[in-house]
Amino acid sequence: MNALLRGARWVRWYVRELTDESAYERYVAHLRQHQGPDAPVPGRREFERWRTDARECDPREGFRCC
Repeated sequence: MNALLRGARWVRWYVRELTDESAYERYVAHLRQHQGPDAPVPGRREFERWRTDARECDPREGFRCC
């Protein structure tokens, strides 16, 4: 049972990293580390909007709709 739970956690971690769903958590950790624990943190929606806007404006990204 322990190995099954460990395997499920690994699969969840892998899928989140593959789909970049964990980007917000990494961003918050980065802010906390470099700006202090009391630094203002944007909400998830604001972060995703900022990230999408940045990708659309970056010609190297080749923004895709699909």
